[in-house]
Order: sequence, then structure tokens, then C-alpha cells
Amino acid sequence: MTYCVAMCLADGLVFASDSRTNAGVDHIATFKKLHVFHQEGERVLVLQSAGNLATTQSVISLLSARIRTQQEPNLMQVTSLYDAAMLIGKTLLEVIQRDSSNQQTCSNTNFNCNLLLGGQIAGETHRLFHIYPEGNFIEATRDTPYFQIGESKYGKPIIDRVLTIDTPLEQAMCCALISIDSTLRSNLSVGLPLDTLLYRSGSFSSAGQHRITDSDPYFNRIRKAWSEGLLHTFQTLPTWTPAEREEE
Repeated sequence: MTYCVAMCLADGLVFASDSRTNAGVDHIATFKKLHVFHQEGERVLVLQSAGNLATTQSVISLLSARIRTQQEPNLMQVTSLYDAAMLIGKTLLEVIQRDSSNQQTCSNTNFNCNLLLGGQIAGETHRLFHIYPEGNFIEATRDTPYFQIGESKYGKPIIDRVLTIDTPLEQAMCCALISIDSTLRSNLSVGLPLDTLLYRSGSFSSAGQHRITDSDPYFNRIRKAWSEGLLHTFQTLPTWTPAEREEE
């Protein structure tokens, strides 16, 4: 399994993904799940994936090959993030239908995957989409400025409590990392290293990429502070007593 989160905020975009895949407790591997398609000064497209690894790798390979061979349409030619989401959705559906039709006898095989697409193309603002296995998609809004895919339930409460459309990008990245840390503590199928990207609107730069390992000083500092802060807050809460409940 995996966990990816992406946030679309007033100042730009924040992405964070783990890198663990597993096919049982004795078959665990590391694969990058955050991919960048970049044309300097003109577009930055970030794609995150969760689900069947073979499906996601095929989708990335097809998208990259179509850019390399200049096959139309491709991600370097589309004129909007919406068109990019349409193209990726069609490619995803193409791969799932191809592989599932070749494996009709393997009824238990799940070829599905979910994708998050965020970025900016010159001429429009930054945007964020969640693309489903069926090829359709939804877009992040001011009221719902983030998406999660994979093991999302453990890291959702912190985001819901602190994130707004106006959260500064650096604080949002801290929130995303705490969200992943909460997932790491509760689910062994999610693991380090983490891949992150902070994109400032209008920069058209992918220089904000960073890989976080178990020795990363900032990540270790905030996860320790968060854990200790939660424990301290819990210990200072009023103690529940049956007598007080009866008086109410």
C-alpha cells in the first residue's frame, strides 16, 4: 500500500508521498510514487500514484514515451491542467482495460490505481486533480483544497484540523509530513523514504523536490515535537469522572 497527499493552496502546491510497496510481509520494496514532468518556464506537472504498481509504471512509461516520440497529444503539448487530467485519465483507463483483458482467468487481480495530478501551465493558475481508475476526475476547490490516495485515514485528522486555503506553503508541508508520520506509526505498509515537492505558483520550477530518509533532521525534529506535544496536551486535559457526568 502507500500514502500520498497533495494540497492546492493560495500560494501554490504541496506534495508528499511515501515509497513503500509490498506483496506480503516478506516482499517489501521501495518505488518512487512522485513523478515530475517539467518544461522550464512553461509548465510543471506532478503526478502521484497509489494502487497496482504495474499499472502505475505502465501509465508513467506511456506518458513519457509519448513525450519522447512527440506523439500527439502529450503532456508537453496540452494547454491546460484539465486537458492533462483528461489525457492521463484516458491513458490510465487504457492500461487497466488492456491488462485486465489479458488476465481474465485471474479474477482476483486488481489492476486499479488512483492518481493525483497537480501543477501549472503558463496562462492559467495552479490546479490539482484526483484521477480515478475509471479515467474520470475531480478538482480541488477552496473548500476542499487537498486530496489523499492510499492509506488516507490515519493522516486525515491533522489536515482537517489545521489546513485552509490560506495556509502558507511551508506550514502546509509540515502538516503533510505530520500526516504521513501519523500513518507510518499506524500502518506498516507505508514507509520511508518520503518524496516531497513544494511548488510556488508562477515559478514554473521543480527545484523544490526533496527526499526524506530516516536520518532527516527536520522530519525527526517535527515528529518528535508532535508526539511529545500530543502527549503533553492529553495529560493536561480534565480527568473524566462519573460524578460530574451525573450532575450534568
